[in-house]
Amino acid sequence: MNDSALLTVDGAIATLTLNRPEQRNAMSVELLEGLHERVGELETATEVRVVVLTGAGRAFCAGMDLKQVIIDDGADWAGARLLESLARLTLRVRKLPMVVLAKVNGAAIGGGCGFSCVADVSVTHADAKLGFPEVDLGICPAVVAPWLVRKIGVGPARRVLLSGGLMSGAEAHTIGMVDHVADDRASFEALADSIAERLSKGGARALQATRGLLNDLDGSLDEGVLLRGAALSAEVLATAEAQASLRARLV
Repeated sequence: MNDSALLTVDGAIATLTLNRPEQRNAMSVELLEGLHERVGELETATEVRVVVLTGAGRAFCAGMDLKQVIIDDGADWAGARLLESLARLTLRVRKLPMVVLAKVNGAAIGGGCGFSCVADVSVTHADAKLGFPEVDLGICPAVVAPWLVRKIGVGPARRVLLSGGLMSGAEAHTIGMVDHVADDRASFEALADSIAERLSKGGARALQATRGLLNDLDGSLDEGVLLRGAALSAEVLATAEAQASLRARLV
């Protein structure tokens, strides 16, 4: 079993955990494969009404594993495969029959922040670091862009994605990128648990039907947009400019 992603179930609430704490849960091909496996289990978990998506350790997800997207002459490049896997995973998460709560326990960067936007509801703490610094790295955030647009609207998403950088959990809450914010880490766990418990009280069929309707209304299930985004991201990621920037980050 791929243990880079863990799934536990407690009654009506399941917890899906990104489990690479020593790499701040950076997305590798292996982590995404593990998440696909666990999501496959959730797709048939009829007793579950809420999925809590979180990260092991003090980070939620630090974005792509840069070591896997550097082009190494003579080696099979994982960049395009990683991005397509991420795009397909976000769609599978959005299509789950249960409510998804992003429990953003720490840094949520790039694709990691995109995961938060895929969720129906998100919660973090005021001093967490979130954002989309892709343009700072010479990368195009095309996979996560559709999810951010759906979360905060076209105008604010344009500002966030083109400006790059990171913001605090408090600022992310102010612009609507996360739905709930705790004052600090000490109160975060209790707040996240209370939100998950409240969500789990909804009727299973009512939650599924409402979630499906909302997906139809905002066009969430447009696979073509996501796959085109993955291809565009891969194209930019493979440029000399992007590769040079990423190599400099690993020095």
